[in-house]
Amino acid sequence: MTPATTAPEATTATEATTATTATSTASAPRVAIVGATGAVGSTLLELMESRGFRYSELHLVASARSAGRVLTVGEREYTVVAVEDFDFGRADVAFFSAGTAVSEKWVPVATEAGALVIDNTIAFRMDPDTPLVVPQVNAHELDRRPASGVVANPNCSTIPLVRLLRGIEDRWGIRNAVVSTYQAASGLGYSGVEELQESSRAALQGPDADFEANHFRPTLAFNVIPKIDRFLDSGFTLEEEKMLRESRKILGMPHLDVTTTCVRVPVANCHSEAVYVECQEPVDRAELVEVLAGLPEVRVHDRESATAFPTPAVVDSSDVVHVGRVRVTQNNPRAFWLWLVADNLRIGAALNALQIGEEIVARGTLEARP
Repeated sequence: MTPATTAPEATTATEATTATTATSTASAPRVAIVGATGAVGSTLLELMESRGFRYSELHLVASARSAGRVLTVGEREYTVVAVEDFDFGRADVAFFSAGTAVSEKWVPVATEAGALVIDNTIAFRMDPDTPLVVPQVNAHELDRRPASGVVANPNCSTIPLVRLLRGIEDRWGIRNAVVSTYQAASGLGYSGVEELQESSRAALQGPDADFEANHFRPTLAFNVIPKIDRFLDSGFTLEEEKMLRESRKILGMPHLDVTTTCVRVPVANCHSEAVYVECQEPVDRAELVEVLAGLPEVRVHDRESATAFPTPAVVDSSDVVHVGRVRVTQNNPRAFWLWLVADNLRIGAALNALQIGEEIVARGTLEARP
């Protein structure tokens, strides 16, 4: 959750947004990050450094109010450019994490200029010409450059869920799943965490404290809110509908039965989920633990100790999906429960987007630039 370091001085905007060389190659593309000053953008920059993602140019792009800020990435300083002023013809890959409205307006501009966009909003997820990708599940979707010029990053709660469901479906087949999410304030970025902190202080000060909620109503402090995003006519919320539709698309299972209840909880970072799955065949618990532990970048907590189950406080800033409380139901040998926790800024957003970028480079998808 720590933003990129702000430096007092930098080179000019043109110099500061260009790194290493001015030549684009298939293994070191020219990269733009739209929303570079936000929670997801800052996390993406951190992950690019820690994972050694190579680029020939790096352009940091944000809203006009953030333009001119200077950020330090690695050992270099970069000046943030307003999206209105950026030439997307200078990017081979553009990561968008600046909100749906920004993506709806500027992603078409970026793709028209030839950039391949990795978008972290709802704007293009259900577009039939846009693959919705979790690399551990359906990386084959990246073998070809998409017709839309966009690869969509799924919802932050969908990503860890489908990473588990893929292995379960392959071994036992899935009849249905019921999921309750417990989603952190950082799902709304830095401002969500700040509001949680401010509302908590106000609640402790008493009823006369001066505080007005902007994101969470009722207030999130010492509370849980069983509503994320707007209500639909069905009685479900848009967040719950996203998880159903996105899971079906990612897994290639158009009739998958997933029912969700999405809840906002007073936790700064990391989403948790209680997951019930009924399978086509009886499930042996020991084999289930083995299958889950064998999935890419999944850690199963399965021992009697203080860390026998994952919690947001323990998991924060982790790059794996943590699973615990695995148990087959007593009245149905085909059904089981599990508990998962994942860092929503990393696994649920920035890391998944970066892994898409890594796959695109590794598979040579950028070579098909129009």
